[in-house]
Amino acid sequence: MSDWFRCFEERTSAATRLICFPHAGGSAVFYRDWHRLASPAVEVHAVQYPGRADRLRDPLIGDARRLAETVTRELRPLLDRPVALFGHSMGSLIAYETARLLTAAGTPPVHLFVSGGSAAHDPGRLVDRVAQAPEEVLVAKLRLLGGTETEALANAELRSLVLPYLRNDFAVVESYRHLPGPALTVPVTAFAGAEDPVVRPEGVARWAELTSGDFTCHVLPGGHFFPVYEQATVWAHMHAELDRQPSPGHLCRRPSSLLC
Repeated sequence: MSDWFRCFEERTSAATRLICFPHAGGSAVFYRDWHRLASPAVEVHAVQYPGRADRLRDPLIGDARRLAETVTRELRPLLDRPVALFGHSMGSLIAYETARLLTAAGTPPVHLFVSGGSAAHDPGRLVDRVAQAPEEVLVAKLRLLGGTETEALANAELRSLVLPYLRNDFAVVESYRHLPGPALTVPVTAFAGAEDPVVRPEGVARWAELTSGDFTCHVLPGGHFFPVYEQATVWAHMHAELDRQPSPGHLCRRPSSLLC
């Protein structure tokens, strides 16, 4: 098994693999319980970015496309079954770029799920820049988002371990620029938090512009890290999409308005 993926429960009979991409400052552990809600037909894998957790000594990668290129290469042994991609926040950008690379290679994902992140080409995607900001500014940003990394930064010893990869990940997001190219042809489902303090619903809805496939957008209760508390609802929508069945709830589909 590649160092890049963590599978918390192997399912040899699963029809689909779901590859999950963490947020800035996050690790594979963010998805450690997702297999518990996944149907037996889905095997969950979480990407473990370098420079953190059990990959603390591995060199950081500060560019979104380089991250996606490496993930795509490491994914090859897992492509014996159809794969779907899920990315939260920064992970939505890396998942999207991975979907582009897989599509170009002739092995497109069966579905792209993006969560808590404005569309890759949305000019309003960045509201501020904190990668090189003083520690207190970085901590304030995390408190605004509600990330669990705030707790780690309160401990001086942990802070020295967390800050380097946290700054790196924010730099990944801040330096990213969308390059024009063919639109995806795969269906895309977007999730947004109704009380997210930094990600605008209209920015999330613009993911529709990056695919010619079906597009659905769900607005769920909560802030930036709504998937932590709305995990069951997120899974219900994902199962519905992977099973190609209509899902209930607050959604928008083509040719409806792009606003979630």
